[in-house]
Amino acid sequence: MHVKELVFSLILLMQACGPLLAQTAAPKQPDSPGLLQRLAEKAREAKATVQGWGEPVLGYFDAYFEDHIQPVTGSYVEWASDVKSSVREKIQTTIDNYRQLKGTNSTDQPSQS
Repeated sequence: MHVKELVFSLILLMQACGPLLAQTAAPKQPDSPGLLQRLAEKAREAKATVQGWGEPVLGYFDAYFEDHIQPVTGSYVEWASDVKSSVREKIQTTIDNYRQLKGTNSTDQPSQS
C-alpha cells in the first residue's frame, strides 16, 4: 500500500515544518508596496504607453501572441489541467474506497451488549 507510506510521510513532513513556520519573521510593514502592487503599477504604465501608440501596434502584438505564444502555452495549460483532474480523481477514488471499506468493517463486527 503506497497510500499508507504517502500519508505517513506527509504527516512527518507537516510535523517537521510546523515549528519552522512558527519561527518565520513578521511580514513587512504595509507602508511599502508589495511586489504585486508594483507589478500592477508597471502594467498600468505599460498599458497607458501602448494605448498611446495606437491600433496598429496593438494589432501586431495580438497577432504575435496568437501565432507564437498561445500555441506554446496552450499545451502547458491543458497538461496542467489534465494533471489536476487526474490527481483529483485519484484522491476522490481513494476516499470513496476508504469510506466503503470503513462502512463494511463497522457492520461486520458483532456488537457487544
